[in-house]
Amino acid sequence: MDTQVIGHRTPRVDGENKLTGRADYTTDWYVDNMLHGYPVPASISHGTLEALDIEPVLAMPGVVAVYHHGNFPKLYRSPSSQAHQDQVSEVRLPFEDERIHYDGQYVAMVVAERYEQARAAAHALQARYHQDSGARPGLLETREDGRPLESEGGLRGDPDSAYERAPVKIDHVYAIAPESHMQMEMHATLAQWRDDRLIVHESTQGVVYQHKAMARIFDMPEEKVEVISHYIGSGFGNKLFMWPHAVATAAAARELGRPVKTVLSRQQDMASGGNRPASRQRLRLAADEQGRLLSMRHDSTTETSFVHPYVDSVGTPTLNLYACDNAAISHHLLEVNHGTPCPMRAPGEVSGIYALECAMDELAIALDMDPLELRRRNYSYEDPTKGLPWSSKHLDTCYDSAARRFGWERRDPRVGSMREGDEILGWGMATSSWTAGRQPCMARVELRADGTVMAACGTQDIGTGTYTVVAQTVAELTGVPLDRVEVRLGESSLPAGPLSGGSMATATTLPAVAAAVRAAIDELKEVATDEDAPFTGADPDGLAFRDGALADEQGKRVAFDDLLSGQKLGSVSGDGQAAPGDEQNQYSFRSFGAHFVEVRWDPGISRLCVSRVVSSIDIGRAVNPVTARNQVEGAIVMGIGMGLFEKLDYDPRDARLINNNYSDYIVTSHADMPEIDVELLDNPDYAFNEFGARGVGEIGLTGIAPAIANAIYHATGKRIRDLPITIEKLMEP
Repeated sequence: MDTQVIGHRTPRVDGENKLTGRADYTTDWYVDNMLHGYPVPASISHGTLEALDIEPVLAMPGVVAVYHHGNFPKLYRSPSSQAHQDQVSEVRLPFEDERIHYDGQYVAMVVAERYEQARAAAHALQARYHQDSGARPGLLETREDGRPLESEGGLRGDPDSAYERAPVKIDHVYAIAPESHMQMEMHATLAQWRDDRLIVHESTQGVVYQHKAMARIFDMPEEKVEVISHYIGSGFGNKLFMWPHAVATAAAARELGRPVKTVLSRQQDMASGGNRPASRQRLRLAADEQGRLLSMRHDSTTETSFVHPYVDSVGTPTLNLYACDNAAISHHLLEVNHGTPCPMRAPGEVSGIYALECAMDELAIALDMDPLELRRRNYSYEDPTKGLPWSSKHLDTCYDSAARRFGWERRDPRVGSMREGDEILGWGMATSSWTAGRQPCMARVELRADGTVMAACGTQDIGTGTYTVVAQTVAELTGVPLDRVEVRLGESSLPAGPLSGGSMATATTLPAVAAAVRAAIDELKEVATDEDAPFTGADPDGLAFRDGALADEQGKRVAFDDLLSGQKLGSVSGDGQAAPGDEQNQYSFRSFGAHFVEVRWDPGISRLCVSRVVSSIDIGRAVNPVTARNQVEGAIVMGIGMGLFEKLDYDPRDARLINNNYSDYIVTSHADMPEIDVELLDNPDYAFNEFGARGVGEIGLTGIAPAIANAIYHATGKRIRDLPITIEKLMEP
């Protein structure tokens, strides 16, 4: 498929709005007569709220109301609108009872005339609790495994017998600390009621899903609810959930008859806005003396809250990443006194691939084999789980290209053998992978008499470039310049679009937009062949649409804006929809890649840094190589944080969150940035969709942390299996 716009470097069409401040984020919205909400978090993690001293707070300047369990209106629970629709459960409403399940759980919400007044009153509100003993501070602080989840298990062959008979085997446990999303924009909600209609401005990764949930919670017809989210300052998954503050804000606005806006603080966001859950994973791998995998067993435990049973499916990669006839995964879920976890970039798989790829490195050492060669010898040419061929897999090319650019052939496998001055170099690598998914989607396209084209879809752009790739699709199929294409997203009243999560938005949205473009062009052809029209009497199927104009076989050409103006029409429109089809039963869809990492360790001053990352990623066709490469580069930086710095610390005595701020929760900074070399292969996957594009948001993160851990072992000889790998752990004897 030859393209003029798709697959070519394209500046962001929304860049000017962001640069000039015209982009309307939720926190930017102000409406007349607006009040401000501020949640009051619990200061214990396990117990009961006994009393709130409300009267002094109601007397404070500007305070209008304080909502809590005793006066909150009756609402209805709704199925959770999260990324993984197989995990459907009920959303717990705010202030449902007086039980406290985690530090930071909302016990009340203050509403005041000004934000500062609401915050001051919330801080002044005194609460009395009965604190129960026996709080669970977290998975990594206990030996408990929780309850088994049969739905998360998988078995192929007889891995236990194969393991016992194998000549080479390893058996290790890997752990990952809980992480916070730390997105730039805080969660925010502005709710207003206009007669019997609810209008919500929300920072969300799913306007359509939140719209449906709000309608159920307030027992309203869906057409009476609208959710708007034009611009989002990222989310990394924690805006896939609708959190309690949103419901409390909408309820307060209805009760008071005035709009209410709530913007969470960083501390509230970290405690009650989701996180990547901790995991503990036991990997048992066995191989013959030539390095062929004979058995793989992956037994995992992840944590969730007492409020919502979120499952991070960490075992999936072990069943499908490498060829092995005998494999099994199991999963346990442990409830702890933390806020509810949720999807975080590459949920499940990034944690599972960390354990698997570290284990593969350890198996390579046990075999005295190059780690890259071990992976090549266990290359899967079809999906081992489904028995289906891959729709498009070029992982071998990723291995070859990244290894060549990195200089892997110069690696000395001996620990600590590669030096430059005072620094010891460590080289490590890992495989990267992420599933390729699509969802049903609808879109609408208008060809307008002023020469512009409008495309609309009820998805949203969380900063990844959805506005731009939709505009590219329209420009590609119509020949209309990008600056003449208007894209409308982020409104639940638009044709239903997908969540922005799981690297599915682009692959889901573009086929529906393309269908809508073609439907609009077909409508234009009908107009063009009507009586007294430029192509009266012609067969509509004999007309071609190119470069913004209709043309017949004789060479007659009429621009669509001239045609519409001549027929005294303001526009024609077309609706399109697309969904996964029979191809799902013919192929298995997944993206692959390879990361090679260099670390530098100076033992004299105990300084560790990631100095170089070379990656090759196969995502099919990159619709916009600029934004796609930027996604991978950003994921690499996030992976450095996962590998070296990021950890939510909970007090082991009472499970209270300690580092709920940017000062104490360490993330990758400019000083930690390595040299990054990202290559995107160009192998369009036309079995997946007509544009050959799979998602890119998640895959760059998978594999980075284990590549770092493997490089650290190569440099230091210390195999640290618990993330993050901090300086303190390296300095331990």
